Amino acid sequence: MFKKVVLFFVVVFCLGAVAQAQSTVDSAAVNSLPPLTEKELAKIKKKEKDSTWMATHIPQRATRRSAMIPGWGQAYNREYWKIPLVYGVLAIPAITYFYNTSFYNKTKFAYEARFKEQNGDSSDVAAIDPELTGLSIGSLQNYRNSFRRDRDYSILWFILAWGLQVVDATVFGHLRHFDVSNNLSMQIHPQFNPHSKTPALTLSFNIKEKSKKPLLIAR
Repeated sequence: MFKKVVLFFVVVFCLGAVAQAQSTVDSAAVNSLPPLTEKELAKIKKKEKDSTWMATHIPQRATRRSAMIPGWGQAYNREYWKIPLVYGVLAIPAITYFYNTSFYNKTKFAYEARFKEQNGDSSDVAAIDPELTGLSIGSLQNYRNSFRRDRDYSILWFILAWGLQVVDATVFGHLRHFDVSNNLSMQIHPQFNPHSKTPALTLSFNIKEKSKKPLLIAR
């Protein structure tokens, strides 16, 4: 019995000594590593920040924000370079709308003034825009209808552009959570089509969802 007790303490002592030696070796190995440069530290902090951001990123928020304010969803996805493009695309139908609305009002007034003139009331003829004074009542009517049509189209284009930037924020918000790096795997498999009795090829992609866990880097 005494020998077993002694053997037990000897084994415990040896295990403790081995653990202490291993800890000393690990500490020495860590201390022997060269210090990190400022560039490396900045890179590590950026990875930690990006990993933390990915853990809290929700694609639905990008959709809602773009639906409320154009470009807000792109900013939420950290695609800031798209914001000028969004407002540039929206500015085109907006400018077209105001341009066509202005000339629609002018041609509408000129047409009504000429129509009144034919009925003996020429009180509004002097207020016609100088650019439209030489046009006949038929031409004024055609221009009025044309500007009104273009104005309505510009409204539709503005709504479409708004919707496209919402779709963009939604799609790229979801793509943020998938691995679209160079590590994507693509496989081509030969197959035989039993219906046409001809050989064929199938192409498959392997897209992995990114982990939402924060990146842990030992220091």
